Amino acid sequence: MDLLSRLREGIVLCAEGYVFELERRGYIQAPEFIPEAVLDNPDAVKQLHKDFAFAGSDVMVALTYYSDRKNLSLINRQDQLEQFNRQALKIAKSVALDNNLLLAGNIGDTHIYNPNNHNETSNLIRSIYTEQAKIAKEEGANFIIAETLDYLGEALVALEVIKSMDMRAVITFGSHFGKIGTSDGYTFPNACKILEANGADVVGLNCVMGPQTMLPVLRQIRETIKGYMAALPVPYNTTDHEHSFMGLKRRDGKPAFPANMDSLLLDRGDMADFAIEAKNAGVNYLGICCGSGPHHVRAMAEALGRQVPGSRYSPLPYRLQNKAV
Repeated sequence: MDLLSRLREGIVLCAEGYVFELERRGYIQAPEFIPEAVLDNPDAVKQLHKDFAFAGSDVMVALTYYSDRKNLSLINRQDQLEQFNRQALKIAKSVALDNNLLLAGNIGDTHIYNPNNHNETSNLIRSIYTEQAKIAKEEGANFIIAETLDYLGEALVALEVIKSMDMRAVITFGSHFGKIGTSDGYTFPNACKILEANGADVVGLNCVMGPQTMLPVLRQIRETIKGYMAALPVPYNTTDHEHSFMGLKRRDGKPAFPANMDSLLLDRGDMADFAIEAKNAGVNYLGICCGSGPHHVRAMAEALGRQVPGSRYSPLPYRLQNKAV
């Protein structure tokens, strides 16, 4: 079954946040978050895929975020680009096949796009995305996610590349640099509407914002687009004053990002509440991003009325509250 078939049946639940969780487990270094574990500790990566599948994710996302040539060059491993991407896809695919789940390729923001130098930077980004998208298709991905994008211009390049591969596209924006909107001047609703008009299959938001900050924007997007909408917030308590989890502070006033976020983490009940609110807001492709753990994913699945493999071990109050479990 492909992505659109799953969406027609109901909400698709997608666990993300692989790099944060692997960093907590000791297999990835902050703040670069380059997924070296794919080659250096593949068993750890596979176990996290299995944990997310057990918790109820409908999608196994290949850990290829920041496995592009630009980011791999930061650790002098750009010559291993193909190995990183193929290995990540093979790991995710093995778990997807074992559990009858969708397999997603993954590309992310490059920090290269410049609207004042659109042609040159777009061409460079196009070559970066094409390398990864080509491998994702060859390895059997059902669709490709382009996420945490800051510019509509970059998002359109990502969409162009994905569609050139004849693949389904999930395109989501992150809210960087203190803005709730793209850095090339578009509101998120308008940017999503433009992507939809250009053939994106699912559009929306991921990362950066927590549930309560993201929800009002999601409702605006729902009023603007006609098709499928994505929402994958971070499990942190962002606010109107500080809408980015990267700007949150510890109790002593020091920056919490990137590796001291634990005390700011939302609990599974918060994410279960968000799952219900997101469903009511018209979200079709629902998930959770950086900071998530399998316990969050399971709580979201159960809030949607699902019984997942891990529901056998849910805390008793959750089982009692959820008739499906």
